[in-house]
Amino acid sequence: KACPACASTLPPFADMKIVIGVLSLVSVAAASDFRVKFEVQTTQGLKDFTVLVHEDWAPIGAARFKELVEAKFYDDTRFFRVIPTFMVQFGLNGDPAVSSNWRSKTIKDEPVKVSNKPGYITFAKTGAPNSRTTQLFINYVDNGRLDSMGFAPFGEVEGNGMAVVKEIYDCGEKPNQGSIQSEGNSYLDKSFPNLSKIVRATVVGAPSKEL
Repeated sequence: KACPACASTLPPFADMKIVIGVLSLVSVAAASDFRVKFEVQTTQGLKDFTVLVHEDWAPIGAARFKELVEAKFYDDTRFFRVIPTFMVQFGLNGDPAVSSNWRSKTIKDEPVKVSNKPGYITFAKTGAPNSRTTQLFINYVDNGRLDSMGFAPFGEVEGNGMAVVKEIYDCGEKPNQGSIQSEGNSYLDKSFPNLSKIVRATVVGAPSKEL
């Protein structure tokens, strides 16, 4: 015999299809997240930290970041702007020709869905619309004031990784970005030999998530 109580808890077939569809969307969103491992030379030697990228936070920024990492753009680059009470910035290639090639490849702005909290990673930009290219920063402190300016985080440093990020050499704002773009690592290595650098950045896979 049919169990009326059990039957009442089962959704109609059409509703079940909707539920399955929703679960499929959740799976796709989770699968689109990925991790990037940064191997860096810090003031305390060779260390590493991992960034977990949340594609749904800022899909355009996440896609560009992955594109750059897979192109090895960040390998052998320097952290050239370090303000312990604010953030650490990087993302100018050591080869001026490579930097020049990417400079015109701007990406569109997108809504800020999460705040610029400590450990969150965000694309730098100018005051002009749609000006993001390759430069990134990791927030050292709560920089929520940047949210209204359109700075959209797309990922976060995992675990105790911020302990490594805080070992990045504090060069302040001394390196000249124009000189980095025109001369690359030759300028930085000659004028600022103590800068911390990214040895390599690698996509290491998607996180496992339970539905």
